[in-house]
Formats: sequence, C-alpha cells, structure tokens
Amino acid sequence: MLKGVDLPVQSEWVIFAAALALVGVFNLAVATLPRSWIAKACKKDRDDEQLFSAPLKLLGAFAAISYLVALVAYFAPHSWNLDPQIMIVLCPLYFVKMTFDPSLVAVFFLLAPMNAAVYGSLGLTLGYAWLAFRKRTS
Repeated sequence: MLKGVDLPVQSEWVIFAAALALVGVFNLAVATLPRSWIAKACKKDRDDEQLFSAPLKLLGAFAAISYLVALVAYFAPHSWNLDPQIMIVLCPLYFVKMTFDPSLVAVFFLLAPMNAAVYGSLGLTLGYAWLAFRKRTS
C-alpha cells in the first residue's frame, strides 16, 4: 500500500476527474432527452434500431472491460509493480486499493461495478458522438 508522499495526487488528476464528471453529466442529460431529439442530433430516424443499439454495444463493451481491469488490479500480486498513475487512469477506484485494502466482496459488488459504470458511460458517450458526427449513409 502507498502512503503519504508516494500517492500520485497531483493537479493533473483534477482535470481527469473533471473530464469523467463531464461525461457523467452529458450522459444524464442525454438520458432525459426525448428520443426524437436524440434522433435529430444523430441524423437518424426516430425508429432506427441503430440509434440505441450501437451506443449500448459500446456501453457493454467498455463496462465489461473496465470490470475486468478492476478485478485484475485487485488480484495482481505486488511483484507486478503496477504503475499507480496508469492504473488510476484505467481504474479510478484503484486509489481505494492504494489507500486501504478492500475486501473481495466490496471489490466484486461495489468497486468493480462502479468502475464499470464510469467507463460504460464513457462508451455510451463515444457511441452517441460516433452516431452524431459520422457521415450519413443512405
């Protein structure tokens, strides 16, 4: 466990946390919009299946990968010497593992799902951005 000056707490992490917060706020805003507005922004028909299937596939993929990254971070032996700065970017809840040792139950049912939710929402944001900015094919 890292303590004191060894913790990677720098001003750059504030920017990273703010970026993740903006992704969360964007996803909350998109979740409250009517379907017709989302379809208009993505230049799709309101009943087009791809309007929700592509972003949901990215959400699932990002969530599954980040859940596995959280489990790898928990089960990784100390001999692997994982770089804390890289691990905090891949798994923001790695900071919890660095400051205290959470139980296996907490990792499986609280920390890893929270990590999956954070990066799943990033996948959803990227999915909608991809739909909104790509060229429309007829």
